[in-house]
Amino acid sequence: MTERMILIARETLELELYEASRLSDRLGEQFVNAARAVLACEGKVIVSGMGKSGHIGKKIAATLASTGTPAFFVHPAEALHGDLGMIESRDTMLFISYSGTAKELDLIIPRLQEKAVTLIAITGKSDSPLAKAALAILDISVEREACPMRLAPTSSAVNTLMMGDALAMAVMQERGFNEEDFARSHPAGALGARLLNRVHHLMRTGKQLPVIADIATVMDALLELSRTGLGLVCVTNTHQQVVGVFTDGDLRRWLVEGGQLEAVICDAMTTHCSVLQTETRATEAKEMLMKKRISAAPVVDENGQLVGAINLHDFHQAGIL
Repeated sequence: MTERMILIARETLELELYEASRLSDRLGEQFVNAARAVLACEGKVIVSGMGKSGHIGKKIAATLASTGTPAFFVHPAEALHGDLGMIESRDTMLFISYSGTAKELDLIIPRLQEKAVTLIAITGKSDSPLAKAALAILDISVEREACPMRLAPTSSAVNTLMMGDALAMAVMQERGFNEEDFARSHPAGALGARLLNRVHHLMRTGKQLPVIADIATVMDALLELSRTGLGLVCVTNTHQQVVGVFTDGDLRRWLVEGGQLEAVICDAMTTHCSVLQTETRATEAKEMLMKKRISAAPVVDENGQLVGAINLHDFHQAGIL
């Protein structure tokens, strides 16, 4: 029984892989026409399909939307009960139907033609009513479904998904859609945290900012270190410019060498310190700290004035690992 299940599973995969391998030979003028229609769309791409085609269609719509093409899925039955009102002449419809004869099409196609909505067909039948009404046809036909009864959409469902991905990727690259654009569509994800966050989004400000004047004492710096827990105190002059930093390490060295807590901070601080700019990408800022083997740094604006401070823990909390 175990060997038989493995054999069936292997045959299923091999059949689907075979059918999928034939798709690339079909990429030609029709595919280019479909891609151009999506690129030229001034509204949204509406993806639609019944049954398994609809499930795949939802994924295609999501892929398009996350790669720079405004898109959403509309169920054909819902379209016939009011949702057609969401579709405008500026939109493009991508309808998925292997047979191209879904009964809903009898009512949907005339309405699309009335509104002059561009229609793209993903179908296995190039002579179907859907194909004949479409500006472009994406051929997902298969010789055989992987289902042993040759009924359940299996090979054709895989072909539909792959053709949808091919269209989305071609359009995405033609738009010049890049990593940062992708991150804007995924601001809560790891990529969004890595690409969108700047230093000023994460830095500590206000009462959380450890800072003392350059006329303060080492004791003042010690108290500020303890109060904020950043591991660093920024030392500024009368113009709020950073003239140095005082760290936990500086404190230990000062005390070991017999320094007094009443001494002026300028005698104990590190003068040639690293600073970060507010608009620096957070990933780049973290890499700079790691490269210089420091755990924290002051943040300055374009005038060199202190506006915040940040340490490695702040990056980790933001999901920048």
